[in-house]
Amino acid sequence: MTSKVAEEALGYEQARDELIEVVRRLEAGGTTLEESLALWERGEELAKVCRRWLDGARARLDAALAEEEEAGTGSDAE
Repeated sequence: MTSKVAEEALGYEQARDELIEVVRRLEAGGTTLEESLALWERGEELAKVCRRWLDGARARLDAALAEEEEAGTGSDAE
């Protein structure tokens, strides 16, 4: 089991690539129930890491677009 610190240290691409591998292993089958459950749980955690990265990127993009709109609105008012 990995710690929260280790999960947060994962970059988006690392988490995505590991998630792809987890899904591939689950789809291939041939694992025990315990192994499948562990893979599923790891996949859920990796999906959360990816979601946090994507949410953060969206927030940064929205903030940049809002700043751009404010700057554009300010020059139109002059």
